[in-house]
Amino acid sequence: MTTIPDRCRAAHPEDTTACVGPLHAVTVLDGLGGSATGCEHHAARLLASLTGGRVYSNSVTDGAAIRVFKAAQKLPPFAWTAGEES
Repeated sequence: MTTIPDRCRAAHPEDTTACVGPLHAVTVLDGLGGSATGCEHHAARLLASLTGGRVYSNSVTDGAAIRVFKAAQKLPPFAWTAGEES
């Protein structure tokens, strides 16, 4: 596995896409209490892969949680395995 520097914690290890924006823009929570803070791009991909996930802004960028939520609705689960680059 190749390590990609400066990646947010929401980025899946197999997802090779670059982070977009601040690395701590939002926090995604799963239904079991786990969480990952990350950029909007990877947070949307993560949220799309969860059942019962939630997203919260970290006051870095106005409207970040809303943008992540809307983007996640347009993505398939595990988008990086489906060849979704954006």
